[in-house]
Amino acid sequence: MRYYPSIINVLFFLAATALCAAGTWLLLRKQMAFGMDQPDARRKLHEAPKSRLGGLPIFITLMGGFALAALKHPGFLSVWWPVILTNTIIFTIGFLDDVKPLGAKVKLLGQIGAACVLYSLDVSIDELTNPFRGGDHFYLGAWSFPVTVIWLVAIPNIINLIDGMDGLAAGFGLLLSLTLACVGHFSSRPELVLIAVVMSGALSGFLVFNFPPAKIFLGDGGAYLIGFFIASSSLLSAEKQSILAALLVIIVAMGVPILDTLFSIIRRTVRGIPIFRADAEHIHHRLVLLGFSKSRALLALYMVSLVLCLLGIGILLRRGLMIPIAGAAGFLLAMFAARYLGYVGSWKRFRGQLNRALVRRRDMLFTGLCARTAEWESERCETLDEFTGELVHALRRCGLHLHAMENAFPLPLHLLDGTTCRVYGLIEESTARERWLAKADLFLPALNRAIERWGNIPGLELVTAASATPVPNHAREHQT
Repeated sequence: MRYYPSIINVLFFLAATALCAAGTWLLLRKQMAFGMDQPDARRKLHEAPKSRLGGLPIFITLMGGFALAALKHPGFLSVWWPVILTNTIIFTIGFLDDVKPLGAKVKLLGQIGAACVLYSLDVSIDELTNPFRGGDHFYLGAWSFPVTVIWLVAIPNIINLIDGMDGLAAGFGLLLSLTLACVGHFSSRPELVLIAVVMSGALSGFLVFNFPPAKIFLGDGGAYLIGFFIASSSLLSAEKQSILAALLVIIVAMGVPILDTLFSIIRRTVRGIPIFRADAEHIHHRLVLLGFSKSRALLALYMVSLVLCLLGIGILLRRGLMIPIAGAAGFLLAMFAARYLGYVGSWKRFRGQLNRALVRRRDMLFTGLCARTAEWESERCETLDEFTGELVHALRRCGLHLHAMENAFPLPLHLLDGTTCRVYGLIEESTARERWLAKADLFLPALNRAIERWGNIPGLELVTAASATPVPNHAREHQT
Protein backbone atom coordinates (compact mmCIF):
# COMPACT_ATOMS: atom_id res chain seq x y z
CA MET A 1 0.00 0.00 0.00
CA ARG A 2 1.33 3.46 -0.93
CA TYR A 3 1.89 5.94 1.89
CA TYR A 4 2.05 8.99 -0.41
CA PRO A 5 -0.60 10.80 -2.49
CA SER A 6 -0.98 9.84 -6.13
CA ILE A 7 -0.26 12.45 -8.80
CA ILE A 8 -3.89 12.45 -9.93
CA ASN A 9 -5.11 13.36 -6.43
CA VAL A 10 -2.57 16.19 -6.24
CA LEU A 11 -3.93 17.50 -9.56
CA PHE A 12 -7.51 17.26 -8.23
CA PHE A 13 -6.45 19.22 -5.16
CA LEU A 14 -4.85 21.97 -7.25
CA ALA A 15 -7.84 22.12 -9.60
CA ALA A 16 -10.28 22.43 -6.67
CA THR A 17 -8.09 25.14 -5.14
CA ALA A 18 -8.10 27.13 -8.36
CA LEU A 19 -11.85 26.67 -8.93
CA CYS A 20 -12.85 27.75 -5.43
CA ALA A 21 -10.42 30.67 -5.42
CA ALA A 22 -11.81 31.86 -8.75
CA GLY A 23 -15.39 31.48 -7.51
CA THR A 24 -14.63 33.41 -4.33
CA TRP A 25 -12.93 36.18 -6.32
CA LEU A 26 -15.95 36.48 -8.61
CA LEU A 27 -18.26 36.59 -5.59
CA LEU A 28 -16.25 39.45 -4.13
CA ARG A 29 -16.29 41.28 -7.46
CA LYS A 30 -20.08 40.91 -7.64
CA GLN A 31 -20.57 42.90 -4.40
CA MET A 32 -24.04 41.56 -3.61
CA ALA A 33 -26.32 43.70 -1.48
CA PHE A 34 -27.52 40.75 0.61
CA GLY A 35 -25.72 38.36 2.94
CA MET A 36 -23.49 41.09 4.37
CA ASP A 37 -22.11 40.85 7.90
CA GLN A 38 -22.42 44.25 9.58
CA PRO A 39 -19.97 45.36 12.30
CA ASP A 40 -21.64 45.82 15.68
CA ALA A 41 -18.91 47.35 17.90
CA ARG A 42 -19.14 44.29 20.17
CA ARG A 43 -18.01 40.98 18.76
CA LYS A 44 -17.91 41.95 15.08
CA LEU A 45 -15.15 44.53 15.01
CA HIS A 46 -14.36 44.56 11.28
CA GLU A 47 -14.42 48.07 9.84
CA ALA A 48 -16.78 47.57 6.89
CA PRO A 49 -19.57 45.10 6.00
CA LYS A 50 -18.28 41.82 4.55
CA SER A 51 -20.01 39.03 2.71
CA ARG A 52 -21.11 35.94 4.64
CA LEU A 53 -21.65 33.91 1.46
CA GLY A 54 -18.21 32.28 1.38
CA GLY A 55 -19.76 28.83 1.61
CA LEU A 56 -21.19 29.16 -1.92
CA PRO A 57 -17.95 28.65 -3.93
CA ILE A 58 -16.98 25.82 -1.54
CA PHE A 59 -20.33 24.12 -2.16
CA ILE A 60 -20.05 24.52 -5.94
CA THR A 61 -16.53 23.07 -5.91
CA LEU A 62 -17.64 20.14 -3.74
CA MET A 63 -20.53 19.38 -6.09
CA GLY A 64 -18.00 19.38 -8.93
CA GLY A 65 -15.98 16.86 -6.96
CA PHE A 66 -19.04 14.63 -6.55
CA ALA A 67 -19.66 14.83 -10.32
CA LEU A 68 -16.03 13.93 -11.01
CA ALA A 69 -16.18 10.98 -8.63
CA ALA A 70 -19.36 9.74 -10.36
CA LEU A 71 -17.52 9.76 -13.69
CA LYS A 72 -14.35 8.17 -12.35
CA HIS A 73 -15.87 5.48 -10.08
CA PRO A 74 -18.76 3.38 -11.43
CA GLY A 75 -21.45 2.85 -8.83
CA PHE A 76 -20.43 5.96 -6.89
CA LEU A 77 -23.86 7.61 -7.00
CA SER A 78 -25.66 4.47 -5.84
CA VAL A 79 -23.74 4.66 -2.55
CA TRP A 80 -23.11 8.37 -2.12
CA TRP A 81 -26.33 10.01 -3.30
CA PRO A 82 -27.78 10.20 0.26
CA VAL A 83 -24.67 12.09 1.38
CA ILE A 84 -24.89 14.43 -1.64
CA LEU A 85 -28.59 15.09 -0.97
CA THR A 86 -28.23 15.82 2.75
CA ASN A 87 -25.12 17.97 2.30
CA THR A 88 -27.13 20.04 -0.15
CA ILE A 89 -29.94 20.36 2.40
CA ILE A 90 -27.64 21.40 5.23
CA PHE A 91 -25.84 23.96 3.06
CA THR A 92 -29.15 25.42 1.90
CA ILE A 93 -30.29 25.90 5.51
CA GLY A 94 -27.10 27.73 6.44
CA PHE A 95 -27.03 29.76 3.21
CA LEU A 96 -30.61 30.96 3.71
CA ASP A 97 -29.67 32.02 7.24
CA ASP A 98 -26.72 33.97 5.83
CA VAL A 99 -29.07 35.81 3.48
CA LYS A 100 -31.77 36.41 6.12
CA PRO A 101 -31.54 35.07 9.72
CA LEU A 102 -33.83 32.07 10.28
CA GLY A 103 -33.40 31.77 14.04
CA ALA A 104 -31.59 29.13 16.09
CA LYS A 105 -34.63 26.86 16.49
CA VAL A 106 -35.37 26.76 12.76
CA LYS A 107 -31.75 25.95 11.94
CA LEU A 108 -31.59 23.21 14.57
CA LEU A 109 -34.80 21.62 13.27
CA GLY A 110 -33.37 21.74 9.75
CA GLN A 111 -30.16 20.05 10.89
CA ILE A 112 -32.08 17.33 12.71
CA GLY A 113 -34.25 16.88 9.63
CA ALA A 114 -31.22 16.43 7.36
CA ALA A 115 -29.73 13.93 9.83
CA CYS A 116 -33.01 11.98 9.92
CA VAL A 117 -33.14 11.89 6.12
CA LEU A 118 -29.61 10.46 5.98
CA TYR A 119 -30.45 7.88 8.65
CA SER A 120 -33.60 6.84 6.78
CA LEU A 121 -31.45 6.25 3.68
CA ASP A 122 -29.39 3.65 5.59
CA VAL A 123 -26.32 5.77 6.31
CA SER A 124 -26.01 5.22 10.04
CA ILE A 125 -23.96 3.97 12.98
CA ASP A 126 -25.40 0.50 13.63
CA GLU A 127 -22.60 -1.33 15.39
CA LEU A 128 -19.21 -0.61 16.87
CA THR A 129 -16.10 -2.76 17.02
CA ASN A 130 -13.67 -2.83 19.91
CA PRO A 131 -10.55 -1.13 18.45
CA PHE A 132 -8.30 -3.29 20.66
CA ARG A 133 -10.00 -6.57 19.74
CA GLY A 134 -11.47 -6.67 16.26
CA GLY A 135 -13.77 -9.60 17.02
CA ASP A 136 -15.85 -7.82 19.67
CA HIS A 137 -18.94 -6.12 18.22
CA PHE A 138 -21.40 -3.86 20.00
CA TYR A 139 -24.79 -3.66 18.32
CA LEU A 140 -26.52 -0.39 19.06
CA GLY A 141 -30.04 -1.52 18.22
CA ALA A 142 -32.52 1.23 19.11
CA TRP A 143 -29.61 3.51 20.07
CA SER A 144 -28.47 3.63 16.46
CA PHE A 145 -30.88 6.45 15.59
CA PRO A 146 -30.01 8.92 18.41
CA VAL A 147 -26.28 8.21 18.15
CA THR A 148 -26.30 8.84 14.38
CA VAL A 149 -28.40 12.02 14.65
CA ILE A 150 -26.28 13.43 17.49
CA TRP A 151 -23.11 12.76 15.49
CA LEU A 152 -24.50 14.45 12.37
CA VAL A 153 -25.87 17.47 14.25
CA ALA A 154 -23.02 17.97 16.72
CA ILE A 155 -20.12 18.20 14.25
CA PRO A 156 -21.59 21.05 12.10
CA ASN A 157 -22.47 23.03 15.22
CA ILE A 158 -19.00 22.54 16.70
CA ILE A 159 -17.44 23.83 13.47
CA ASN A 160 -19.87 26.76 13.42
CA LEU A 161 -19.13 27.57 17.07
CA ILE A 162 -15.40 28.03 16.50
CA ASP A 163 -15.96 30.16 13.37
CA GLY A 164 -15.11 33.34 15.26
CA MET A 165 -11.73 34.22 13.80
CA ASP A 166 -10.65 34.75 10.20
CA GLY A 167 -9.44 31.47 8.71
CA LEU A 168 -10.11 29.32 11.79
CA ALA A 169 -13.06 27.12 10.75
CA ALA A 170 -11.86 26.85 7.14
CA GLY A 171 -8.35 25.89 8.30
CA PHE A 172 -9.67 23.25 10.68
CA GLY A 173 -11.92 21.98 7.88
CA LEU A 174 -8.88 21.69 5.60
CA LEU A 175 -6.95 19.61 8.15
CA LEU A 176 -10.00 17.43 8.88
CA SER A 177 -10.61 16.84 5.17
CA LEU A 178 -6.99 15.78 4.67
CA THR A 179 -7.35 13.48 7.67
CA LEU A 180 -10.49 12.02 6.09
CA ALA A 181 -8.56 11.47 2.86
CA CYS A 182 -5.97 9.50 4.85
CA VAL A 183 -8.77 7.43 6.41
CA GLY A 184 -10.10 6.70 2.92
CA HIS A 185 -6.63 5.76 1.70
CA PHE A 186 -5.94 3.28 4.51
CA SER A 187 -9.50 1.91 4.27
CA SER A 188 -9.11 1.33 0.49
CA ARG A 189 -11.92 3.80 -0.40
CA PRO A 190 -10.51 5.73 -3.40
CA GLU A 191 -13.79 7.57 -3.98
CA LEU A 192 -13.60 9.00 -0.44
CA VAL A 193 -10.01 10.05 -1.04
CA LEU A 194 -11.05 11.94 -4.18
CA ILE A 195 -13.97 13.73 -2.49
CA ALA A 196 -11.94 14.63 0.61
CA VAL A 197 -9.08 15.91 -1.56
CA VAL A 198 -11.50 18.10 -3.52
CA MET A 199 -12.94 19.49 -0.29
CA SER A 200 -9.42 20.18 0.97
CA GLY A 201 -8.60 22.01 -2.25
CA ALA A 202 -11.81 24.03 -2.06
CA LEU A 203 -10.98 25.16 1.48
CA SER A 204 -7.42 26.01 0.46
CA GLY A 205 -8.74 28.22 -2.33
CA PHE A 206 -11.19 29.89 0.05
CA LEU A 207 -8.46 30.53 2.64
CA VAL A 208 -6.68 32.74 0.11
CA PHE A 209 -9.43 35.30 0.82
CA ASN A 210 -10.32 34.24 4.39
CA PHE A 211 -6.90 34.33 6.05
CA PRO A 212 -6.52 37.39 8.35
CA PRO A 213 -7.55 40.02 7.48
CA ALA A 214 -10.46 38.25 5.78
CA LYS A 215 -12.10 39.71 2.70
CA ILE A 216 -15.06 37.30 2.99
CA PHE A 217 -16.55 35.17 5.75
CA LEU A 218 -17.47 31.49 5.72
CA GLY A 219 -21.00 32.06 7.03
CA ASP A 220 -23.30 29.44 8.49
CA GLY A 221 -23.71 27.84 5.06
CA GLY A 222 -19.98 27.14 4.78
CA ALA A 223 -19.53 26.11 8.43
CA TYR A 224 -22.50 23.73 8.36
CA LEU A 225 -21.32 22.27 5.04
CA ILE A 226 -17.81 21.59 6.37
CA GLY A 227 -19.11 19.95 9.55
CA PHE A 228 -21.82 17.87 7.90
CA PHE A 229 -19.46 16.80 5.11
CA ILE A 230 -16.95 15.50 7.68
CA ALA A 231 -19.66 13.83 9.78
CA SER A 232 -21.54 12.19 6.89
CA SER A 233 -18.52 11.15 4.84
CA SER A 234 -16.92 9.53 7.87
CA LEU A 235 -19.90 7.17 8.03
CA LEU A 236 -18.95 5.90 4.55
CA SER A 237 -15.22 5.79 5.27
CA ALA A 238 -15.22 2.15 6.36
CA GLU A 239 -17.42 -0.92 6.60
CA LYS A 240 -20.13 -0.64 9.24
CA GLN A 241 -18.36 -3.24 11.35
CA SER A 242 -15.22 -1.08 11.66
CA ILE A 243 -16.84 2.36 11.77
CA LEU A 244 -15.63 3.11 15.33
CA ALA A 245 -12.01 3.47 14.23
CA ALA A 246 -12.97 6.06 11.61
CA LEU A 247 -15.12 7.98 14.11
CA LEU A 248 -12.31 7.97 16.68
CA VAL A 249 -9.96 9.45 14.10
CA ILE A 250 -12.36 12.36 13.51
CA ILE A 251 -13.03 12.85 17.23
CA VAL A 252 -9.32 13.05 18.07
CA ALA A 253 -8.60 15.26 15.05
CA MET A 254 -11.35 17.66 16.21
CA GLY A 255 -9.75 17.96 19.65
CA VAL A 256 -9.42 21.77 19.56
CA PRO A 257 -12.99 22.57 18.42
CA ILE A 258 -14.42 19.95 20.81
CA LEU A 259 -12.40 21.37 23.70
CA ASP A 260 -13.52 24.91 22.83
CA THR A 261 -17.14 23.74 22.76
CA LEU A 262 -16.83 22.04 26.16
CA PHE A 263 -15.25 25.18 27.64
CA SER A 264 -18.09 27.25 26.18
CA ILE A 265 -20.81 25.00 27.62
CA ILE A 266 -19.18 24.89 31.07
CA ARG A 267 -18.47 28.63 31.06
CA ARG A 268 -21.99 29.66 30.08
CA THR A 269 -23.67 27.14 32.37
CA VAL A 270 -21.68 28.29 35.40
CA ARG A 271 -22.37 31.94 34.58
CA GLY A 272 -26.08 31.39 34.03
CA ILE A 273 -25.84 32.53 30.39
CA PRO A 274 -27.81 30.73 27.63
CA ILE A 275 -25.58 28.04 26.10
CA PHE A 276 -26.18 29.22 22.52
CA ARG A 277 -25.39 32.87 23.28
CA ALA A 278 -22.29 34.00 21.39
CA ASP A 279 -19.47 35.56 23.37
CA ALA A 280 -15.86 36.66 22.96
CA GLU A 281 -14.37 34.10 25.36
CA HIS A 282 -13.35 31.34 22.94
CA ILE A 283 -9.83 29.92 22.82
CA HIS A 284 -8.82 32.14 19.89
CA HIS A 285 -10.12 35.24 21.70
CA ARG A 286 -8.07 34.32 24.77
CA LEU A 287 -4.91 33.89 22.71
CA VAL A 288 -5.36 37.39 21.26
CA LEU A 289 -5.84 38.78 24.79
CA LEU A 290 -2.56 37.12 25.80
CA GLY A 291 -0.75 39.16 23.15
CA PHE A 292 -0.83 36.87 20.12
CA SER A 293 -1.55 38.53 16.80
CA LYS A 294 -4.50 37.02 14.95
CA SER A 295 -2.19 35.33 12.46
CA ARG A 296 0.04 33.83 15.18
CA ALA A 297 -2.96 32.67 17.21
CA LEU A 298 -4.35 31.05 14.09
CA LEU A 299 -1.08 29.29 13.26
CA ALA A 300 -0.71 28.07 16.86
CA LEU A 301 -4.18 26.50 16.73
CA TYR A 302 -3.38 24.99 13.33
CA MET A 303 -0.26 23.34 14.75
CA VAL A 304 -2.11 21.86 17.71
CA SER A 305 -4.84 20.60 15.38
CA LEU A 306 -2.25 19.09 13.03
CA VAL A 307 -0.68 17.13 15.90
CA LEU A 308 -4.11 15.82 16.93
CA CYS A 309 -4.89 14.85 13.33
CA LEU A 310 -1.67 12.82 13.22
CA LEU A 311 -2.61 11.17 16.53
CA GLY A 312 -5.99 10.28 15.05
CA ILE A 313 -4.39 8.70 12.01
CA GLY A 314 -2.08 6.81 14.35
CA ILE A 315 -5.14 5.27 16.03
CA LEU A 316 -6.26 3.95 12.65
CA LEU A 317 -2.85 2.54 11.76
CA ARG A 318 -2.11 1.00 15.17
CA ARG A 319 -5.58 -0.49 15.65
CA GLY A 320 -6.42 1.49 18.77
CA LEU A 321 -3.05 1.11 20.53
CA MET A 322 -2.62 4.90 20.48
CA ILE A 323 -5.98 5.61 22.13
CA PRO A 324 -4.40 5.90 25.63
CA ILE A 325 -1.80 8.30 24.23
CA ALA A 326 -4.49 10.37 22.52
CA GLY A 327 -6.58 10.38 25.71
CA ALA A 328 -3.64 11.53 27.82
CA ALA A 329 -2.78 14.22 25.26
CA GLY A 330 -6.38 15.46 25.30
CA PHE A 331 -6.46 15.61 29.10
CA LEU A 332 -3.14 17.49 29.32
CA LEU A 333 -4.27 19.87 26.57
CA ALA A 334 -7.49 20.61 28.47
CA MET A 335 -5.67 21.26 31.77
CA PHE A 336 -3.03 23.43 30.12
CA ALA A 337 -5.61 25.42 28.13
CA ALA A 338 -7.85 25.97 31.17
CA ARG A 339 -4.95 27.44 33.17
CA TYR A 340 -2.87 29.17 30.50
CA LEU A 341 -5.85 30.79 28.75
CA GLY A 342 -7.22 32.11 32.04
CA TYR A 343 -10.42 30.07 32.33
CA VAL A 344 -9.05 28.99 35.71
CA GLY A 345 -7.18 31.71 37.61
CA SER A 346 -5.34 29.28 39.92
CA TRP A 347 -5.87 25.61 40.66
CA LYS A 348 -5.12 26.29 44.35
CA ARG A 349 -7.87 28.92 44.51
CA PHE A 350 -10.21 27.15 42.12
CA ARG A 351 -12.86 26.46 44.76
CA GLY A 352 -13.12 30.13 45.72
CA GLN A 353 -13.26 31.13 42.05
CA LEU A 354 -16.05 28.63 41.46
CA ASN A 355 -18.03 29.94 44.44
CA ARG A 356 -17.75 33.50 43.10
CA ALA A 357 -18.89 32.29 39.70
CA LEU A 358 -21.93 30.63 41.27
CA VAL A 359 -22.82 33.92 43.00
CA ARG A 360 -22.69 35.66 39.62
CA ARG A 361 -24.80 32.85 38.20
CA ARG A 362 -27.56 33.62 40.72
CA ASP A 363 -27.38 37.27 39.72
CA MET A 364 -27.68 36.31 36.05
CA LEU A 365 -30.64 34.02 36.74
CA PHE A 366 -32.34 36.87 38.65
CA THR A 367 -31.75 39.17 35.66
CA GLY A 368 -33.31 36.55 33.40
CA LEU A 369 -36.38 36.42 35.64
CA CYS A 370 -36.71 40.23 35.53
CA ALA A 371 -36.28 40.19 31.74
CA ARG A 372 -38.99 37.55 31.29
CA THR A 373 -41.28 39.59 33.54
CA ALA A 374 -40.65 42.64 31.33
CA GLU A 375 -41.47 40.53 28.27
CA TRP A 376 -44.77 39.45 29.84
CA GLU A 377 -45.49 43.09 30.71
CA SER A 378 -44.96 44.05 27.06
CA GLU A 379 -47.98 41.84 26.30
CA ARG A 380 -50.07 42.69 29.39
CA CYS A 381 -49.68 46.48 29.55
CA GLU A 382 -52.37 48.43 27.72
CA THR A 383 -50.34 51.62 27.24
CA LEU A 384 -46.74 52.41 26.39
CA ASP A 385 -46.34 54.61 29.48
CA GLU A 386 -47.39 51.73 31.71
CA PHE A 387 -44.89 49.39 30.08
CA THR A 388 -42.08 51.96 30.20
CA GLY A 389 -42.49 52.26 33.96
CA GLU A 390 -42.31 48.48 34.38
CA LEU A 391 -39.27 48.28 32.09
CA VAL A 392 -37.36 51.00 33.93
CA HIS A 393 -38.09 49.27 37.25
CA ALA A 394 -36.95 45.87 35.94
CA LEU A 395 -33.74 47.30 34.46
CA ARG A 396 -32.92 49.19 37.66
CA ARG A 397 -33.26 46.05 39.78
CA CYS A 398 -30.56 44.48 37.61
CA GLY A 399 -28.19 47.46 37.69
CA LEU A 400 -29.19 48.67 34.22
CA HIS A 401 -30.63 52.02 33.13
CA LEU A 402 -32.26 53.53 30.04
CA HIS A 403 -30.47 56.87 30.44
CA ALA A 404 -26.82 57.83 30.66
CA MET A 405 -25.70 58.66 34.18
CA GLU A 406 -22.54 59.11 36.22
CA ASN A 407 -20.29 56.03 36.44
CA ALA A 408 -22.27 54.20 33.74
CA PHE A 409 -21.13 52.89 30.39
CA PRO A 410 -23.18 52.14 27.24
CA LEU A 411 -24.25 48.63 26.24
CA PRO A 412 -25.27 48.39 22.56
CA LEU A 413 -28.27 46.18 21.77
CA HIS A 414 -29.30 45.23 18.23
CA LEU A 415 -33.05 45.12 17.64
CA LEU A 416 -34.94 43.00 15.13
CA ASP A 417 -35.90 46.04 13.04
CA GLY A 418 -32.21 46.63 12.26
CA THR A 419 -31.70 49.54 14.63
CA THR A 420 -29.27 49.69 17.54
CA CYS A 421 -30.17 51.04 20.96
CA ARG A 422 -28.30 51.60 24.21
CA VAL A 423 -28.91 50.81 27.81
CA TYR A 424 -26.39 51.65 30.51
CA GLY A 425 -24.66 49.59 33.19
CA LEU A 426 -22.95 50.81 36.33
CA ILE A 427 -19.20 50.33 36.45
CA GLU A 428 -18.08 47.91 39.13
CA GLU A 429 -14.44 46.97 39.57
CA SER A 430 -15.22 43.24 39.74
CA THR A 431 -17.51 43.14 36.73
CA ALA A 432 -16.49 41.77 33.33
CA ARG A 433 -17.67 43.17 30.02
CA GLU A 434 -19.25 39.96 28.78
CA ARG A 435 -21.39 39.61 31.90
CA TRP A 436 -22.93 43.06 31.46
CA LEU A 437 -23.57 42.47 27.77
CA ALA A 438 -25.21 39.15 28.59
CA LYS A 439 -27.46 40.79 31.18
CA ALA A 440 -28.53 43.51 28.75
CA ASP A 441 -29.20 41.00 25.97
CA LEU A 442 -31.78 39.24 28.13
CA PHE A 443 -34.05 42.28 27.78
CA LEU A 444 -34.04 42.16 23.96
CA PRO A 445 -37.30 40.14 23.63
CA ALA A 446 -39.16 42.69 25.78
CA LEU A 447 -37.74 45.64 23.82
CA ASN A 448 -38.48 44.04 20.44
CA ARG A 449 -42.07 43.21 21.42
CA ALA A 450 -42.70 46.71 22.79
CA ILE A 451 -41.34 48.36 19.63
CA GLU A 452 -43.47 46.00 17.54
CA ARG A 453 -46.58 47.10 19.47
CA TRP A 454 -45.98 50.82 20.00
CA GLY A 455 -43.21 51.77 17.55
CA ASN A 456 -40.91 53.43 20.07
CA ILE A 457 -40.01 53.54 23.76
CA PRO A 458 -39.64 56.96 25.39
CA GLY A 459 -36.10 57.48 26.64
CA LEU A 460 -34.62 54.55 24.70
CA GLU A 461 -31.51 55.87 22.98
CA LEU A 462 -31.31 54.79 19.34
CA VAL A 463 -27.95 54.87 17.56
CA THR A 464 -26.45 53.56 14.33
CA ALA A 465 -24.36 50.39 14.45
CA ALA A 466 -21.29 52.34 13.40
CA SER A 467 -21.59 54.80 16.28
CA ALA A 468 -22.30 52.23 18.96
CA THR A 469 -19.52 52.76 21.48
CA PRO A 470 -17.70 49.59 22.50
CA VAL A 471 -18.01 48.74 26.16
CA PRO A 472 -14.78 49.43 28.07
CA ASN A 473 -13.06 46.31 29.25
CA HIS A 474 -12.91 47.04 33.00
CA ALA A 475 -11.04 44.39 34.97
CA ARG A 476 -11.70 41.44 32.68
CA GLU A 477 -12.02 38.40 34.92
CA HIS A 478 -10.50 34.98 34.50
CA GLN A 479 -13.75 33.17 35.13
CA THR A 480 -14.49 29.46 35.24
